[in-house]
Amino acid sequence: MLKSLGNNIAISQRRKMCLKKFLFYFRKGYADPKFISWERGYKEAAHKQFQDQLNKSSFQSLLANHEYNAIAEAAVKIESRTNLLFSFEKMALRDGVKSPDGAKTFAKGLFEFIYGDKNLKDRFEDFVMAVEKLPRRQTRVLTWPVVTVFGFIGNPKEHIFLKPAVTKIAAKKYDYSFNYQSKPNWSTYQSLLAFADQINRDTRSYRPKDFIDLQSFIWVMGSAEYPE
Repeated sequence: MLKSLGNNIAISQRRKMCLKKFLFYFRKGYADPKFISWERGYKEAAHKQFQDQLNKSSFQSLLANHEYNAIAEAAVKIESRTNLLFSFEKMALRDGVKSPDGAKTFAKGLFEFIYGDKNLKDRFEDFVMAVEKLPRRQTRVLTWPVVTVFGFIGNPKEHIFLKPAVTKIAAKKYDYSFNYQSKPNWSTYQSLLAFADQINRDTRSYRPKDFIDLQSFIWVMGSAEYPE
């Protein structure tokens, strides 16, 4: 698999080393049973739970009935079964959607982000503003993981999840110039999508299905859980 990729002069030596590392852990690429068990499985399960409870039709019905708390509680509960957010982010999110106003802001913003008709840039920026408006108690809720986790869970065909520290390490290893800024913004998110698109092209023979696979590749490159 790597041999055919190695013939592609567009792939740098550093990128080839990353591909080699990925195959060291997961010999069958994205279809490797170990990859599905360690990385893909629980993220895919969260996506399925989200679509069972908050698919477009169900979400619209809940909004029409002003069931903002039910939407927020469902989304937070689904995420809580994953390890995608740090504990302080989970706490900040729960605090942010506890009040009726917070739940309403979150629910309406999340629907537009995942199911809205605007272009992705506008939907992303609108959701950032919605999260920024959430009540804050002990710690800030406007972080990259909080802003990106629900789009990722809700529709991983379009949205990707950002863990800043790990992604910056992975980008450096992958020889990719990641345009990172700490406050959530479109330029950084667009740069992350481009990074994932590059990985998608470089690992096309591994048959990536969506951003769950590509985000997991980034995690494997940058996380201390996967030493060189």
